[in-house]
Amino acid sequence: MRSLKAFSAIARDLSAVLKHDPATRNKFEAALCSSGFHALVMYRFFHFLHVHRYFLLARILSTLTRFFTGIEIHPGATIGQGVFIDHGMGVVIGETAVVGNNVVIYQGVTLGGTGKDKGKRHPTIEDNVMICSGAKVLGPFTVGNGSKIGAGSIVLDEVPPKATVVGVPGRIVRIAGKRVDDLCVDELSQSLPDPVEDDIHSLAARVSELETKLAALDSKHADKTTQPTEQP
Repeated sequence: MRSLKAFSAIARDLSAVLKHDPATRNKFEAALCSSGFHALVMYRFFHFLHVHRYFLLARILSTLTRFFTGIEIHPGATIGQGVFIDHGMGVVIGETAVVGNNVVIYQGVTLGGTGKDKGKRHPTIEDNVMICSGAKVLGPFTVGNGSKIGAGSIVLDEVPPKATVVGVPGRIVRIAGKRVDDLCVDELSQSLPDPVEDDIHSLAARVSELETKLAALDSKHADKTTQPTEQP
């Protein structure tokens, strides 16, 4: 039963290559030339070894897979079916990461941790999520069903379903096709501090305050110079 499930997952992964990669013309080409597909096939095998406590052998095969494909998947990660890793070079998926079905991952993506958490350290990616090139999703939170993570984004907090996240740090700009500005504040659940932006606002406020004081001093000085001098 377990082997049939593994073959079913491999078949769906192969179909995902044809679905998402316009450069691949048939399943034969996908099976021979897609590094993302190769990494997932090997993952199915060394994850099986990891589950059955052959930890060292699983890590050795994981390391060999990284050497040949440029994709690093920890044997302990949980990955669903129909997953597509496009190009794949530089993709890293951590030990406690969970990836759902029909997820699309582009090159340079990291599903990692922040180094501050114990136990579950890596994100959970629900079904039908797209994570674009160079995005970093860091921490033990969930990226909701149908969400999109923009290229180069750094996501550090929960993402609701059908949301679009962009920027550093990641900010939710759309939910279910609606701009965040059009939604009520109560509908959003995000806390992504930007210390650089906060410092810029603080400096801008301070400069404005100093300019106001300087203008007041100039006005006072001008009034004194225009007053007529008293004759003895």
